[in-house]
Amino acid sequence: MRPGTPRPPSARTDAAPPSPGTSAGLPSAGTNGRRAPHVVVVGDVVLDRDVDGRVERLSPDAPVPVVDVTGTRDSPGGAGLAALLCAAAGARVTLLAPVAADDAGARLTAQLERHLTVLPLPHEGPTRRKTRVRSAGQSLVRVDDGGPGIPGPVPRAAVAAALAEADAVLVSCYGAGVTRDPVLRELLAGAARRTRLVWDPHPRGGEPVPGATLVVPNLAEARGHAPDRGAPPDVLATDLAERWAAEAVCVTAGATGAFLGRAGQAAAFVPATAADGDPCGAGDQLAAVAATALAGGALVSEAVERAVAAATAWVAGGGAEGFRARRGDGAGPGTHGTAPAGSSTDGAAPITAAAADGPPPGPGADDLPPAPAPPSSGPIPAEPAELARLAARLRADGGTLVATGGCFDIVHAGHVATLQAARRLGGHLVVLMNSDASITRLKGPGRPVVRAADRARVLQAFDCVDAVVVFDEDDPATALAHLRPDVWAKGGDYGGAPLPEADVVRDGGGRVVLLPYLGGRSTTSIIERSGLARARTGRTTA
Repeated sequence: MRPGTPRPPSARTDAAPPSPGTSAGLPSAGTNGRRAPHVVVVGDVVLDRDVDGRVERLSPDAPVPVVDVTGTRDSPGGAGLAALLCAAAGARVTLLAPVAADDAGARLTAQLERHLTVLPLPHEGPTRRKTRVRSAGQSLVRVDDGGPGIPGPVPRAAVAAALAEADAVLVSCYGAGVTRDPVLRELLAGAARRTRLVWDPHPRGGEPVPGATLVVPNLAEARGHAPDRGAPPDVLATDLAERWAAEAVCVTAGATGAFLGRAGQAAAFVPATAADGDPCGAGDQLAAVAATALAGGALVSEAVERAVAAATAWVAGGGAEGFRARRGDGAGPGTHGTAPAGSSTDGAAPITAAAADGPPPGPGADDLPPAPAPPSSGPIPAEPAELARLAARLRADGGTLVATGGCFDIVHAGHVATLQAARRLGGHLVVLMNSDASITRLKGPGRPVVRAADRARVLQAFDCVDAVVVFDEDDPATALAHLRPDVWAKGGDYGGAPLPEADVVRDGGGRVVLLPYLGGRSTTSIIERSGLARARTGRTTA
C-alpha cells in the first residue's frame, strides 16, 4: 500500500479503546464482553530493577552516599512495558521479543505471561538489566548490564503466523538489535502492507520499514534522522514521513505536544496539557495507546489525539513507577518534575522545553511570556504599512511570529482552543479577522451577528493574543503577504484540503500548521440552535 493511502479498519473494530490513561488494570478482553483488538508487540525487552534504600551517611573512602537497601523490585521494561501498556489500554497482546535463557529472563516471562502471550525469540547474552538505585524517591545512579540482546536465529514461520493475526503491530525498539535483524525487518515490512503498524524508534535501532502507518519519534530521535537537525518539529514530521515512506509521523515535542505530519501536507499540531509528575515511560504509553486505538479502527489523527492525552495522564499519574504501584509491583510515584509526553524508559533525558542543553528552535521552543504586551486600543487595519510595522514591533521582542484567522462571530470553545493552540507555536500571535462585509459575503444575510469592533475587543481580551487585524477580502492572503508570519495556524477542519493562502505564506518564508478541531462547535450551529438567524432575517419560529 502506498504511503498516505488510508488503510481500511481492521476486521475487528467492535472494541473501543478505553479512556486515555486508564492503566490501573490489565484487561484481557474488550468492554462489555466484546472481543478486544489484537496488538502484536515486537521489540527489545529489558528487566527494570529498582533498588530502594535510605541515605544517612557518606562513604569514608569516597565522597559518595551510602545506601542502606530496604527493598528491590523487578518489572518488565522496554518492549515488555509497551506490551503491558497495550493490555492496559484494552488490547489482547502477543509479545515477540528475544528473551535470555537465564533467571532474569524467566522472571520477565513470568511477569508478562500473567497479562499477555509471550513468543520468546533466541537472545544473545544475558538479560539486559537497568538497575536504578533510589532514595526518598530520588534516583542516585543507574547501572546497565547484560546483553547485547541481539536476536538469534528467528523462527520465521512462527513470527509470520503471529503477525498475520494482528489487528495492529507495535514495534518497540530499544536498540538491542530486533529492528536491525534482516528476517524480522522483512516480516515487519510485510505486516506493514497488510495491517496497521506503529514504529517507536530508538537512536541505536534500525529505521522504520516502508509503509508504516505511524512512526512516533521524540524530538531528539527525529532530529537524529533528519538532514536538517535544526528544523522545527512540524517540518521534521512531514520530511520524515516522506523519507521513511510512512503514512504519518508523529514527532513528540515534550510539554508542548506533538506534530503529526504526512508527506506533502501541512503538519497538524496536537497540544499537550503540562503535567507535574514522572515522565519515565510516557513515550511507551503514547505508542501503546496509539497502536491500540488503530487496532480498534481509529483514524491516525484520532489515535494520536488519544495517545497525547494518555501520555499526559501517565505523567500526572506517576509515570512508570506509578503504573507499577497500581499493578502491585511498586511503592508509589518516583522522581517528580514538570514533564511532557514522549519520554522513554531507556533513561534518555526527557524531551522538554527546559532540557539541559536549552530549548530546541522552532515551534514548541518559545515559552509563554509572563506578561504579554498589551494590545492596541483597537483592531489594526489590514494596510501594508500597518502590517509591516506590527510585524517589526513583535519581532523586535524575539520569538516566532504566529498568525491565525477566521470570522470569530460569537466566540466559542472551538475558537478558544484554536487561539490557545496557535499561541503555543511561537512567541507572538496575531489574529487576522474577517470584516463585517467579508463575513456577509461568505456567510450570507444576517451575518455577522457580532460586529467587527466588538469581535476584535473580545479577541484582544485573551492573554494569548497580541494583536487583531481586520481584513476586508474573502481570504487573508493579501494581509499575510504583508505580515509575513513565521507560522500560519489554521483549524484542522480544513483537513488535507489546500488552503488558498498557503502559497502566500510559504512565499514569505513561513509554514502552515493545522490546529486541533473540536467537533460540534461552530458559530453556525450555535445560531441555528438559538434561532438568531431567523430573527435577524425577519422570520419567526412556529
